[in-house]
Amino acid sequence: MDLFFYLILFLMGITFGSFYTLAVYRIPQGQDITHTHSYCPKCDHKLGFWELIPVFSYAFLGGKCHHCHEKIRPRYFILELVSGLFFILVAACLKLSVETLTLMQIAEFAFFVLYFTFAVLMAVIDKENRKMNQSVLMYGVIISLMYIVYLCIVENANIYRYGIYIVAYLVVLLLDTITLKKKARNRYVYGILLTLLTMAVFTGEYIVFTTVIITLLSIAMYLLIYQISKVHHKNKQSDKQICNEITIGYLLGLVNIIFFVFVLFYQNYLS
Repeated sequence: MDLFFYLILFLMGITFGSFYTLAVYRIPQGQDITHTHSYCPKCDHKLGFWELIPVFSYAFLGGKCHHCHEKIRPRYFILELVSGLFFILVAACLKLSVETLTLMQIAEFAFFVLYFTFAVLMAVIDKENRKMNQSVLMYGVIISLMYIVYLCIVENANIYRYGIYIVAYLVVLLLDTITLKKKARNRYVYGILLTLLTMAVFTGEYIVFTTVIITLLSIAMYLLIYQISKVHHKNKQSDKQICNEITIGYLLGLVNIIFFVFVLFYQNYLS
């Protein structure tokens, strides 16, 4: 029974992953993500049913559009597969079972899915555009407030602790509004702050602190490799250009999700 249950979760996961691939392409362009039919971005061919099956369609089509034979980016396949695996891993870490399933477990799993959606959209859009999308950030704020209400009412969490998070959100949003007409990099910084607050609400301060440390170490390693290559290969890019290419949101999202799943697994199976 549980095998069938986890198969359903995997199918749900890859379906969400299919939505993520669509959303990270359309959101930065201001396109509709719910009503417009899926299409090939190269030839505008509307995709049929057999071209819309997550994971499997990519394999059946050989990674190409059936109509114009344009190569489909591997990102689509990877996002769908990773999403399906995330659903299974989180469900296993929460020890979800058909026989013992409770409303609180369902709620926790649902909130983790909402958070995963935020992390994926934020990270991939940043990787592709080096931009913290405002609509995705607002989605993160909204689900964070929903989760805080759930924790305080249902799980009797410390209301003062989460009250600090709410105040922090208000301060960052106020500062973002005040500096709205200033340089774009200011909004990127505020986007990072909102992202860190959302991560802290869902994954806890310890995981966020570790996420930041690993991200900073990764950036330092990247800059070190750049400086070495600059000396040996006379790289013409300036230090400012290189720094502007670093997608901090992407690194934070990737590290946070990986470490979060690892901590869940450790707490439930290794501790």
